Amino acid sequence: MLTGGSPKTAGLFYDVSYDRTLYSPSDTQCAGQQGWNVVFDETTGIDAMNGGALTHIDGGGAFNPQAIPNAKVNGVCAPVYPHNYIKTNTVFEVIKSQMPTARTAWADKHAWGYDWVNGPSGKGVDDLARTEINSIDAATKTDYTDVYTHTETFDNLHVQAIVNQIDGKDSTGTTSPGVPTAFGTNFQTLSVAQKAPNASGGGYVDGSFTPGPQVAAAIMYVDTAIGKMVAELKAKNLYSSTVLVVTAKHGQSPADHKLLVKNVDTLTTLLEANNYLDPKGNFGQFATTSGSLNDGTGLVGTGMVQTDDLGLIWLRNPSQTAQVVSTLQANLACSSTGICADGPQASILSGAALAAKFGDPALGRTPDIIVQPNPGVIYTSSTKKDAEHGGNSPDDGHLGLLVSYPGLSGAINTTTVSTTQVAPTILKSLRLDPTLLQSVAAEGTQILPGLEF
Repeated sequence: MLTGGSPKTAGLFYDVSYDRTLYSPSDTQCAGQQGWNVVFDETTGIDAMNGGALTHIDGGGAFNPQAIPNAKVNGVCAPVYPHNYIKTNTVFEVIKSQMPTARTAWADKHAWGYDWVNGPSGKGVDDLARTEINSIDAATKTDYTDVYTHTETFDNLHVQAIVNQIDGKDSTGTTSPGVPTAFGTNFQTLSVAQKAPNASGGGYVDGSFTPGPQVAAAIMYVDTAIGKMVAELKAKNLYSSTVLVVTAKHGQSPADHKLLVKNVDTLTTLLEANNYLDPKGNFGQFATTSGSLNDGTGLVGTGMVQTDDLGLIWLRNPSQTAQVVSTLQANLACSSTGICADGPQASILSGAALAAKFGDPALGRTPDIIVQPNPGVIYTSSTKKDAEHGGNSPDDGHLGLLVSYPGLSGAINTTTVSTTQVAPTILKSLRLDPTLLQSVAAEGTQILPGLEF
């Protein structure tokens, strides 16, 4: 959405991933083994150092050094912050390079893990709000994801940040640098409501996306919050010169609760049982000393697997890819040992087909194998959520996308589009060349159809 590209060019597969070329955070000379389980989430803030509690809304005010791996660049060992991890530039960087007086701003769910929005330069966003959704609220002793109404409290910080910026102030409301040229935020309230157990009113009522009680309330909250932003734009006489884009990073699967299958994590278990990953789970950051990610005790060169409603597999030994695929294909059944990928919409992607779509695994970043289980399958036994994301099931990619600007007549466009088209559309609206985005140039991403700027 901010680069105009897919993981093939931008290099971001998930907030938990793996890179065979990186050295551990403690290997500041880049002299040891390569291959690091990269985690850029709530534990990227310094509060999480040594497995510490996330006690500050700003993540502690700095990066957790135990979360920052190293890379050898032109013979020099250098830290890889989230903004170094992304491979292509962002809309914010293009705007600042082409419009010298422009300001940019963004607010999201992780205070330090989402530093990647700055782009490779590390300077794309002038005002990046440092807010951490997984920090502990002193009033409730829980983080802000426990229930959607609590998430509203967190999202309200972002609403106020946007209102402050419309007023010409920074996100905190303490300085007055002027209104940003491009700015935006993320709401998590709807996501929390979508994932909540169906039995408690979470998720949807059916496969037609009829909202359950929590989702209906969350949508109403977001609608009201966006209304506050629009009202402030009008109050400051900015509405007539503003393009608004409302969409989602991803959907949640399954929308239809009848399709839900919690298959524990049979995929990881199968890989361990066949010694493709350590049989005792000692790989990546799966068996840290504190039990928390980014505590400095992760293992190097082990490969890893990331599962939610799909499986991203980086093998310990990539030469075993064909053998692993054969093992997976022999265990497709939805059973206590099978990976639940025996339906017509399931797939196991590897080899040339995977490389064509996501890049060559031999370069270090791309998984060796991607498993898409049957729609509705999530690899968990958790009772806290009935939906997940990250995969390629229909519900993962069916999103709403709304564009509004003065003079644009209301209409429904049924053309299939991708969220990658948002980034070049933003640049086009500012009369900038969309191909200045490296991912757009490489992948040929088009602007959204039916819009004239």
